[in-house]
Amino acid sequence: MTSTPRPKTRRSASRLDITKARRALVLQGGGALGAYQAGVYAGVTEKHKQLDWVAGVSIGAVNAALIAGNPPEKRVERLKEFWHLVSSGPAQRLPSWAGERTWRNQWSASAATLFGIPGFFEPRRSPALLLGSAAPVLSYYDTAPLQATLERLVDFDRINDGGIRFSVGAVNVRSGNSVYFDNTVQRIGPEHIMASGALPPGFAPVHIDGEDYWDGGIVSNTPLQYVLDTHPRTEPLMVLQVDLFSAHGDMPRTLAEAMERQKDITYSSRTRMNTDAMAANMNLQQAIADLMAKMPERLRKDPAVAAICAELTHQPIEIVHLIYRDKHYELESKDYEFSRASVEDHWEAGLRDIRNTLDHPELLQEASQVNGVTTFDLTEPNAHRVRRPLQLPAVRAAR
Repeated sequence: MTSTPRPKTRRSASRLDITKARRALVLQGGGALGAYQAGVYAGVTEKHKQLDWVAGVSIGAVNAALIAGNPPEKRVERLKEFWHLVSSGPAQRLPSWAGERTWRNQWSASAATLFGIPGFFEPRRSPALLLGSAAPVLSYYDTAPLQATLERLVDFDRINDGGIRFSVGAVNVRSGNSVYFDNTVQRIGPEHIMASGALPPGFAPVHIDGEDYWDGGIVSNTPLQYVLDTHPRTEPLMVLQVDLFSAHGDMPRTLAEAMERQKDITYSSRTRMNTDAMAANMNLQQAIADLMAKMPERLRKDPAVAAICAELTHQPIEIVHLIYRDKHYELESKDYEFSRASVEDHWEAGLRDIRNTLDHPELLQEASQVNGVTTFDLTEPNAHRVRRPLQLPAVRAAR
């Protein structure tokens, strides 16, 4: 990934110092595409071992648990073990005629719907399903295999010891509200991870403490807002946001491509909208605080003014936004197509993209600001877009 030329920006010794900032990894939902996130994390650990916070939704919650629930030297190994397990099903026994990659992927996705995914889910063997939509069951699949996998690969005592902050998003079925399970608030168990990934009607809601929860992606497919809302304003923050659906794509030519484009837009536009809205809101708050700082001293010392200014001021936040880019042969089934070839392709894509980013740290340094939120969109092979905080014109302080 290379940067396009752009004007020089004001530099300051007060800009975000990555060695002092808290580091958060934010993982979107996206099923089988989650192997891309695992590859990104594998690349990150090659240069940066420190991680202060990991937050995820759906498959992002599973990857987050595998990271936070293991010691640093075991995390990549556990991620590989999980993704090797879920890509070891019938899709590996493709018929000889399925040579073209698109058809191989579609066959693999069909096999997943018929037979399930090892270590993840299996079809329900209930005669009631013959009744179709009137069946007195809430899902087509049983996720007991996922619970067993999590209990084997994740040390939940480690997650709950507070070494890394851990947050996963779900949706309360009755209220329809987004809910986050956080190890600073409650004790995390396998049920919280499974609730975050309980996407209906494939998976049943998960019952926790008297309430039932579905996949967090139903309301918001990224935990970024939760991270920014709950992060202390007094600490600088560096966020690596790894998304699995791209807003940009070609005009579809077939029904399958139209379904894929619809899925991409549904999940990516919500993520982009949330990111833009949150950054704009926080930057406006900081701009108002900067303007208030130019008020006469007697007004600045007023308790009400001082309290408002403190509430609006926050340390710099930088968001590096990395997005998976589809392969030309992937269709609407890409998020439930778990063939070994696709899982390995996704992992390698994540590893390649984050290595390219880390090999060019100047892209992240040139445009950072003193205060406010700066976002770096690393979405295209040869494009690098920076969205900067709101800059106010100079105002002479009144005397």
